[in-house]
Amino acid sequence: MLYENLIANTIEQLINYSYYYPLFMAYIWMVGSIYYLFHWERKNSNTPELKEYPLVSILVPCYNEEKHIKETIEYLLETNYPNFEIIAVNDGSKDKTGEILKDLEEKYSELRVIEFETNQGKAMGLNCAAMVSKGEYLVCIDGDTILDPDAIHWMIHHFLTGPRVGAVTGNPRIRNRSTLLGKIQIGEFSAIVGMIKRAQRIYGRIFTVSGVIAAFRKTAIHQVGYWHTDMVTEDIDISWRLELNHWDIRFEPNALCWMLVPETIKGLWKQRLRWAQGGAEVIKKYFKYIFNYKNRRMWGIYLEYILSLIWAYSAVITIILWFLGYFITLPKNIQVPTLIPSVYGTFLGITFLLQFALSLIIDSKYEKGIARYYYWIIWYPFVFWIINVFTTSVGFIKAIFKKKGKRAVWESPDRGIGV
Repeated sequence: MLYENLIANTIEQLINYSYYYPLFMAYIWMVGSIYYLFHWERKNSNTPELKEYPLVSILVPCYNEEKHIKETIEYLLETNYPNFEIIAVNDGSKDKTGEILKDLEEKYSELRVIEFETNQGKAMGLNCAAMVSKGEYLVCIDGDTILDPDAIHWMIHHFLTGPRVGAVTGNPRIRNRSTLLGKIQIGEFSAIVGMIKRAQRIYGRIFTVSGVIAAFRKTAIHQVGYWHTDMVTEDIDISWRLELNHWDIRFEPNALCWMLVPETIKGLWKQRLRWAQGGAEVIKKYFKYIFNYKNRRMWGIYLEYILSLIWAYSAVITIILWFLGYFITLPKNIQVPTLIPSVYGTFLGITFLLQFALSLIIDSKYEKGIARYYYWIIWYPFVFWIINVFTTSVGFIKAIFKKKGKRAVWESPDRGIGV
């Protein structure tokens, strides 16, 4: 009986945790964002004038990007930064990406193209491009990304003023907005992703740079051994290795880029599962370094990950119990009559409307007219929470049982319906 009561009480606490964790983190992120806004962000309004303009190498690894690569390269050529080169890597594309890049290389002297005969993966493409690059600073973007003309200025400013800055992560914005999923992700990248990066910057370290736009100091990348080819998310892995080696990573909200996102449930599931598995792989790989006192600034993001993982499995248990309640009689303290209790649901709704409003106020500086998507953002918990709960749960299991040393290669992503 004692053993049964202990199990029931534990399950009851997990159910409560699944409800209250999102509320707790929402306020943590809001407070962190407000502090970041007044401590750093509000002071930076004009594009910085640099004392020098060192050569920047822009790395563009791509796979099956025939619809977007020409636009991406031509926008890069319009950057306001005066000293740059572009290195594009065609990673064994099966479409006309290679042909388009060759034509662009003949037309533009700033562009060099590297050809892989077979798909080697994004990490290998970045490694190869970095090793042949001439610049000390590397700006890495995806092959479907549009870079803001002033983005490089903002990122290089951090390197020139911070000798321990190893990487700078930018501020991705959403290009395709034709469906409900696309519109919701506009709010997600400001209200969730943007807030998280701001808050993490305050309490220690950033969990990861944005793979779609990030800048690196080549010296730092060389010290940590470049990008590892066996990690599902090479951006999370390189972020942790830099920070474990005491390099700083900064978030620069003025470094804008426009990217394409999945607009189908299948595409969104695959993307979020990869992110979840990648995060779990990194935690598994570097777990032994976490408790070293020298790495104490990593404790915040490590704790945040553990709490989110517990929440995901707590939410799964809650959903299962709610479903079972229709078929069997459960003990009273673990019954889940509804997934969203009325009082809690009201408070949660108010909290997230407040969070979204705050994020849109902050982000309106970078994207005019973003407030009109406020209505669509309120649907975020109904779609993305369910997906994130299950991708986190499944991704963690996949990471635990993943074969060590297996090469991570490209898959053609869902680029959205309204492209």
